Amino acid sequence: MTEILSTAARDAMLGPLLDSGWSVLEDRDAISKTFTFENFVEAFGWMTQAAIWAEKWNHHPEWCNTYNKVTVVLTTHDVGGLSAQDVKLARKMNSL
Repeated sequence: MTEILSTAARDAMLGPLLDSGWSVLEDRDAISKTFTFENFVEAFGWMTQAAIWAEKWNHHPEWCNTYNKVTVVLTTHDVGGLSAQDVKLARKMNSL
């Protein structure tokens, strides 16, 4: 069962993500990052790879693509905030 991150887990798990460009949203319990690519094709290709993992893990991002940029917001709607699933998907997105 998915649970919202505890304060201790949040501190430990979010630190490396914040160091890699993710930020905590002020108006909701979510993290966000904008990925920039050389062109639209690379951005869309990255989104396709990320979508495969999101579907495999049944954890889908909120995202927006404009030309060579993809802005991602991750939160777990079922628990009303950040969970380990968000951290897992953020790490995977960083590695693609």
